[in-house]
Amino acid sequence: MRKKQLIVVGDRVLIEPEEGEDRSKVGLYLPPTAIDKQAVQGGTVVAVGPGTPVGPPAELDDEPWKIGSTEAKYMPMQARDGDYALFFRKAAVEITFEGTTYLVVPQGAILTLVREEPEGFDPSFL
Repeated sequence: MRKKQLIVVGDRVLIEPEEGEDRSKVGLYLPPTAIDKQAVQGGTVVAVGPGTPVGPPAELDDEPWKIGSTEAKYMPMQARDGDYALFFRKAAVEITFEGTTYLVVPQGAILTLVREEPEGFDPSFL
């Protein structure tokens, strides 16, 4: 039997949800009103789609017969695997894949990301 793979498309993010805590694993405090109303939720990013598809830039060429690139281009995603995401719960769609529950969330519904930088990372290089 072949192993199945879950592929995230477009500008969506696959998140393994964190359930019902007032303080997340990464130390973010979620007020009771947000938890009770299920307005926001947090979880770990498991996979991300390629991003929002974008068309080719307008060519200012006088040669309309030229064949352009057929390769798809995407606006990159901000979320990465392993990030902790805080997102609007209403925008999430719950799915179960091979016994595990995930949430599929559009990148636009993510409020904030928490990312651990690798050892020795110096942000002044940026």
